[in-house]
Amino acid sequence: MMLIPLAFGLAAMVATLAGGLLALRLRHRIGLVLGVTAGIVIGVALFDLIPEAWDLAGDRWPVRQLMTFTAFGLAGYMMLDRLLAKVPRAAAASWRGDLGPAMLCLHSLMDGLGIGLAFQIDTAAGWMIALAVLTHDVADGVNTVSLSLAARSEAAARRWLVLNGVAPMLGVVIGLGITIPATMLAPLMALFAGIFLYIGACELVPRSQTLEPRLRTGMATIAGILLMLAVTHFAH
Repeated sequence: MMLIPLAFGLAAMVATLAGGLLALRLRHRIGLVLGVTAGIVIGVALFDLIPEAWDLAGDRWPVRQLMTFTAFGLAGYMMLDRLLAKVPRAAAASWRGDLGPAMLCLHSLMDGLGIGLAFQIDTAAGWMIALAVLTHDVADGVNTVSLSLAARSEAAARRWLVLNGVAPMLGVVIGLGITIPATMLAPLMALFAGIFLYIGACELVPRSQTLEPRLRTGMATIAGILLMLAVTHFAH
């Protein structure tokens, strides 16, 4: 049975790398790509992470408490970004450029962790979670590369893409080997939702508009949101 979740981890890695390579091919249209990426990141938060947190919460976490974790995620990421801006200029550019991709890698690690834990609990649940993860892994690769290209360089984008590709497989291995209290998964998902909302609305949207200040960039963001609405609808 361990081969099935490991196979899903490998598939998630391939999907992530494929999405990142697609974004690298479209780097000459980075403004428009960032617009789509902004919508995808916001859509992941609204249509994937928050609903998943509510499903996992059951009767253990009231909605208000879960949304508090979302607020903490948004505010905590914002404050970390502001604190990094206070360090010397060269170091600040490096750290702040790596912060967003690092959060995406952590999210991919959590995706793999969810697959591994789900297969420990129930095979059917494992299949459902694994398929849901695979539906947005291509977007994860696109997001990672887009963030790195906007803030750093193509070399940095390739490094973060490799890390993001490895993350879900590593998460599956960890998930199969450890036990995390089920009560903690819901607040973790809600926390990531807040982080993703900040990255999408407060970082990617302004960057995309600065690089390409046209109406079609805003429409690309809306298209990204609608894309994740459709993907998560069919995944669930």
